[in-house]
Amino acid sequence: MSTRAHEVYDVVGIGFGPSNLSLAISLDEHRENVPAHPATAVFFERQPAFGWHRNMLLPSATMQISFLKDLATFRNPVSRFGYVSYLHESGRLARFVNNMDFFPTRLEFHQYLEWAAAGFTDRVHYGHDVTSVRLAPDGADGRPGHLVVEARDTTTGAVRQVLTRNVAISTGLVPRMPDGMERDERVWHSSEFLAKYRRMNPRDLTSVAVVGAGQSAAEITRFLYDSLPHAQVSAIFPSYGYSIADDTPFANQIFDPAAVDDYYYGTDQARESFWRYHKNTNYSVVDADVIRDLYRRSYAEDVDGTQRLHFLNMTRVREVKRAGDETRVLLDTLLDGHTQELDVDAIVFATGYDSMEPSRLLGELDRYCLRDAAGRHRVERDNRLLAPELPFGIYIQGGTEHTHGLSSALLSNIAVRSGEIADSVLATRPAREPAARREHAAAAR
Repeated sequence: MSTRAHEVYDVVGIGFGPSNLSLAISLDEHRENVPAHPATAVFFERQPAFGWHRNMLLPSATMQISFLKDLATFRNPVSRFGYVSYLHESGRLARFVNNMDFFPTRLEFHQYLEWAAAGFTDRVHYGHDVTSVRLAPDGADGRPGHLVVEARDTTTGAVRQVLTRNVAISTGLVPRMPDGMERDERVWHSSEFLAKYRRMNPRDLTSVAVVGAGQSAAEITRFLYDSLPHAQVSAIFPSYGYSIADDTPFANQIFDPAAVDDYYYGTDQARESFWRYHKNTNYSVVDADVIRDLYRRSYAEDVDGTQRLHFLNMTRVREVKRAGDETRVLLDTLLDGHTQELDVDAIVFATGYDSMEPSRLLGELDRYCLRDAAGRHRVERDNRLLAPELPFGIYIQGGTEHTHGLSSALLSNIAVRSGEIADSVLATRPAREPAARREHAAAAR
């Protein structure tokens, strides 16, 4: 076990996706502005390298937010980590402008994220799984002074412990499968789609199905139809048709930074109205161009007198039976109440995600964190769990839809949110850290 008692960071980030990457950028820019007293941070990421929804980087799939809602611009328009800086360094700025599109492909945006993450290799331990966060031994006043974060190297099994004044948890969303459905080599969740698809011989996929009515489901359906010209493709969803995502300007204000304050400080009635009127900006909805693409393909089949794209609307999956390479799907048709069977070579459940829940990771620390009447964590405006007895901060990036609104799990506000977290962390740290301790922290990175 590797333990360095002198490492005391201002913040340790658990997870290094876009949210904590944005936090790293915010802290780095503080370092540039206050070089005499730089913020110190280290991050642990379970993946062996940076990656963000790699299994949904489908050809032609585009972002659903403007490129200006990047890692830094809304907080600091002149940041060297903005999307425009990436385009300039990549030699594509002029061509991007000529393209006249606010919405880059998901692949290009991922390349931007990798470019930004490459600037922090000295502060990120990839291939490390954080196994516990606990109180350090009591300080001179009898109160806990720091947190101990323990991480295990997923390759060697070696364990590293670091001390920190704060943690920022951003472990991402958790893939959701319907009750009773188990993933295997023929039953996939959309979060693993490309990896599982590429393991298959396309010739062996003669009948495939996609479950879900949201953006990922529609994109995967389109991808399979285009990539497997010999295959029957079935889209299974409980609604009568795909619902369009409302991306009109007034509705899009729901993702503005100011809307977070309106939600956080609003009444219960106001919060309920946010969800009732504006859930269709993001949840179980599909971009209009994807809907039209699928309809055009279906219409072309009508004209040709062929059919291999099937829309099983008002339908739910009751059961998936597996026997060897055979997969039989039992479907309940909501229109007439009948049950039908569908044999497929693979089925993809694009059935969404559950929010991040930090309780398991926090262990005994979770008892210090207050909860509301519904049993959910109470979260302060700066994204810190409300824990009055603790003299340090437990910040969460995600899992705060009930306190911070619809944008909590999305990219729209990460630049501003990371700045708020950085400001909160730095406002509560000691005025000056002993030089020897700073040197230890720098050496550990």
